[in-house]
Amino acid sequence: MIKLMDRYVGLQYLRTFSLLVLGLPLLFVITDLTDNLDKYVDKGLSLPTVALSYVYQMPLFIMYAFPIAALVATVFTIGGMTGHMEIGAAKAAGISFYRILAPIIFIAALLSGVALGLGELVPVTNGMRAELMGESRARATTLRTNFVFQTDRSGVLSVRRLDPGSSEMHGVVLERKTTPQAPGVHGFAETARWTPKEGWKMERGYLRVLTQAGDERTFSFTSLGLPQLTETPEELLAEPKEPEEMRYAEMTRFIRAIERSGGDARPLLVERAQKVALPLAVFVIVLFGAPLSTSSQRGGAAYGIGVSLIVTLVYLLLFRVMRALGESGAVEPVLAAWVPNGIFLVAGLFLLWRVRT
Repeated sequence: MIKLMDRYVGLQYLRTFSLLVLGLPLLFVITDLTDNLDKYVDKGLSLPTVALSYVYQMPLFIMYAFPIAALVATVFTIGGMTGHMEIGAAKAAGISFYRILAPIIFIAALLSGVALGLGELVPVTNGMRAELMGESRARATTLRTNFVFQTDRSGVLSVRRLDPGSSEMHGVVLERKTTPQAPGVHGFAETARWTPKEGWKMERGYLRVLTQAGDERTFSFTSLGLPQLTETPEELLAEPKEPEEMRYAEMTRFIRAIERSGGDARPLLVERAQKVALPLAVFVIVLFGAPLSTSSQRGGAAYGIGVSLIVTLVYLLLFRVMRALGESGAVEPVLAAWVPNGIFLVAGLFLLWRVRT
């Protein structure tokens, strides 16, 4: 009987979740298209191009739909069973509410893992969309002139001009102090070029090497590879791509690059933490929504929709408020990203404790 109940509850939950996670992104597409239609027309984008851009954006919309779909599916599954006296019949048979909820919690944990994986796919498809819409090319034309950059491994880099569009630097000076582990270096190059396969190569310059013993050697070169300079042209810009276009590891590199160059990395720190916090909200919000669904036996669909809307709005409001506080520095960025989940987790556990089992 327990296995039969698990299948019944699990199928009810998955059926509602699947309908919502496929239907909500279409609503997001319609809303976004309504807001941006004038912009697409002004750019002269064709209908197939716009349609393909939304295909690329669909993983992002699906990821946004995961927490909402998980909550609504929980409320409708448990609420429906409560309204039809199925919860009461199970309790009369000696099955506690926690045991009834077990398959939903298990599925929610799996869905959180799926959402984490989807979060690593979203930057890839968003990057393809940016390329299709010409947004990445517009960012690539940004120049940076006369700046100093503290690299991760090579030392201090001084550049007269950086052109990310052509992946070139001009007037490059590289300096690294002598340490017990490595000799000091002072190098100059007229040009440096970057390719994804070979990294940076300095062209037409000279290099002075100062050993730990105090000996100095100088030589000129036509072309010299720099495997220690691991930063890409975009990272040297200290103007990162859109957070939605960066995977977790890439965002970590951008954060380190911005911090080394003296920039403010707090917005990206919040975004990076939210890349984990938002998928795990699928699990947290199920724990919060399940006990709420048992508070009314005759509310029906209207009650379920109302509870879902209120909880979603409160969560999104809290999510945005804490994000703003984290970006401003009023709250530590990682803490700001996890506060909404923490509040809903504590509240959900309290409500579960109050439920009659």
